[in-house]
Amino acid sequence: MLDELLGALAASPLASALRASRVVYPLVNALHILGLGALFGAILALDLRLLGAARSIPAEPLARYLPRVAAAGLGTAVLTGFALFTVQPADYVANRAFLLKVALVGIGAVHALSVHRSGAWRRFVATGGVVETRLLVSAAISLVIWVAAILSGRFIAF
Repeated sequence: MLDELLGALAASPLASALRASRVVYPLVNALHILGLGALFGAILALDLRLLGAARSIPAEPLARYLPRVAAAGLGTAVLTGFALFTVQPADYVANRAFLLKVALVGIGAVHALSVHRSGAWRRFVATGGVVETRLLVSAAISLVIWVAAILSGRFIAF
């Protein structure tokens, strides 16, 4: 059943278009990288603020804006990543680095959602940047997860 699904993805018009064009694949790949950049850039800035960097920058506007940038980056990366996946789905499913990257992205997204729904996050926003220990730990965990996801992604082709 999995083989049939992977075969259907590889035979899809999307996969065919990506394989046939010398322009489309690089553009989708570039969009994927831009999505990752927006995702990680926003996460890095916010996590560093939580960890005590740039305390002169008010927390409230960062806390309201950067998660939206991260979400847009994640959406872009997931959509373009799926498109890239269709080109060689059987190879990707057999690639441990790819599977680790996908797992880490899922873990990172769930972690971010849980943090942003927490009382500690609401208090951080409401108090203008008072960071509880839970948020300090979460920021460090977040950075580890997302750096690991990026590193695992770099090992997909090697």
